[in-house]
Amino acid sequence: MEGQVIELAYALDTLYFLVMGAFVMWMAAGFSMLEAGLVRGKSTVEILTKNISLYSIASIMYMVVGYNLMYPSGGDGVIPAVSFFLGEDNTASNVISSGGEVYYSNLADFFFQVVFVATAMSIVSGAVAERMKLSSFLLFCVVMTGLIYPIQGYWKWGGGFLDAAGFSDFAGSGVVHLCGAAAALAGVILLGARRGKYIDGKINAIPGANMPLATLGTFILWLGWFGFNGGSELMMSNVSEANAVALIFVNTNTAAAGGVVAALLFSKILFGKFDLSMSLNGCIGGLVSITAEPLTPSPELALLIGAIGGVIVVISIILLDKLRIDDPVGAISAHGTCGIWGLLAVPLSNSNASLGVQLYGTATIFLWTFISALIFWGILKTVIGIRISEEQEHVGADVSECGIEAYPEFKK
Repeated sequence: MEGQVIELAYALDTLYFLVMGAFVMWMAAGFSMLEAGLVRGKSTVEILTKNISLYSIASIMYMVVGYNLMYPSGGDGVIPAVSFFLGEDNTASNVISSGGEVYYSNLADFFFQVVFVATAMSIVSGAVAERMKLSSFLLFCVVMTGLIYPIQGYWKWGGGFLDAAGFSDFAGSGVVHLCGAAAALAGVILLGARRGKYIDGKINAIPGANMPLATLGTFILWLGWFGFNGGSELMMSNVSEANAVALIFVNTNTAAAGGVVAALLFSKILFGKFDLSMSLNGCIGGLVSITAEPLTPSPELALLIGAIGGVIVVISIILLDKLRIDDPVGAISAHGTCGIWGLLAVPLSNSNASLGVQLYGTATIFLWTFISALIFWGILKTVIGIRISEEQEHVGADVSECGIEAYPEFKK
């Protein structure tokens, strides 16, 4: 009887893990729609091609090498042991035994983790949109998902030195979102701004082509985030775990709502208008802000954390524009700046976390990712180039990179 109960609990937890992973996988559709809505129509197909390609590359690279770098059977806390292919002896496996039988859930764990690495890479996609060579982006994706992301993930989630230092990041404000944003920032700096974005010291707004699509994408991301944060509890087969998941869901939802309302009102104060694009990024900013610690805050504190994220993302987008850092979808601000805020907010509710260690972990993740990405972006720029030509940019990345248009019937 006891063995049957254990097996039932195992089956329930594995099912929960897989379903939450599927929720996170659906975030790929959210990123695709959000980015496609916030870029110009002539870059839509290229955005969609990048997103389905990066998810596929991430799935392959993380299986071949990334997962075993992030969760190795050895290593010294800084450099993980290198192994290849997913195996049942992986130390990240959740192993239980019953009646002499041994059960492994490492495949469920792998599936849940692979959708996280794809999320980090999706952040890069939007920030470099409309002017990057698709081939260069996909080559960077190979390195990002197979090497850069897994190593810093190992430092926290694989039992590395950040974990040993007490750094806290429940579901990835740093490991996933700050990592993706830092890689995006490095690429944007070397890539430069879109043509016509900054002229004679003035910032020229380049509106997105499809705000309904961008809004749909944001709602999809909001839904997927319940898997992102809720799945990171890893199990729900007992009362305390089930209650923890419920609190995580409530805090995740509340933080997102707080981010939307705060960004909406703050944009009204600054611009005299209710800015939809800022509100959408406010939602993402609120979600990223609560991701570092969605379990220990009360719903009221989660609302405050998300609302501050909503204000921060608006300020960050404005400041990056003033610095002539062109991010078409606001990804660096929503995932990077709010990722930092989320990590630093952890000690507000988690007594086991300290601000000093959180700063240490934040700086480590940012510097590793930014410097590594800058080096590889630089190599790509030197060897094959990373930017399409001015003529190709004028025509649009859809035609120059993919050979088709998203909205051919509307062509003038």
